[in-house]
Amino acid sequence: MTAKEFLEIELRLNAELDQLVFGSPVRYVYRPLQYAWEPHQAFVQRFCRGGQSVLFLGMNPGPFGMTQTGVPFGEVNVVRDWFGITGEVGRPAEEHPKKPVRGFAITRSEVSGARFWGLFRQLCVEPERFFRHCYVHNLCPLSFTAESGKNVTPPELAVEECNALLAKCDAALCQIVRVLGVTTVIGVGHLAEKRARKALAAAGMGDVRVGWLMHPSPRNPKANEGWAEVAMVTLEELGVLALLRNE
Repeated sequence: MTAKEFLEIELRLNAELDQLVFGSPVRYVYRPLQYAWEPHQAFVQRFCRGGQSVLFLGMNPGPFGMTQTGVPFGEVNVVRDWFGITGEVGRPAEEHPKKPVRGFAITRSEVSGARFWGLFRQLCVEPERFFRHCYVHNLCPLSFTAESGKNVTPPELAVEECNALLAKCDAALCQIVRVLGVTTVIGVGHLAEKRARKALAAAGMGDVRVGWLMHPSPRNPKANEGWAEVAMVTLEELGVLALLRNE
């Protein structure tokens, strides 16, 4: 029942976000939970179980990860080879010529996803061990690209557009936290962490602990100096390593 409820929340959010219009600096809007719904649904149905106490929260899809596969931090090799998930991936209504959607045929690896899932693959060996206690979700399911091809993050949107977008995403996040029954939300990067704190506090859900994990993006110089080592320390402090070691 948990996976079904989770997907229903996402479908409602999709419909609400379809009503929003985005101006400069956004030129292209990618909606992977529409054109890559098949692999996304497979991911949720397989791994979203309820009783998972930790939710890792990303901000929004990366251009070579979830934008291609429909899976959070969805580096294609991880999704296909470790999760065992494939599926039909369509095309967005419009796409930047330098950032086409190729789905599982993409040859470029997403560094953030490879680092994130690579660590948990090393720690857990099998994905079921990770998902016994943890789940992963993106606050916002949309990816934005400028005319130049530059990735546009939600905080870089026009203020009114950003506020409208995140208000809807915040509400969906709180519903998801209730459905999953998680007790800890770990923001992957400061943007996700701060947004989780704000959303949960506003919803009167201050009993849910919020933590932070350094973002593995190659745009983060500190992540390039050894993200896995830093992440291991953080996961130990947050008690996640103890969960993963618990059979």
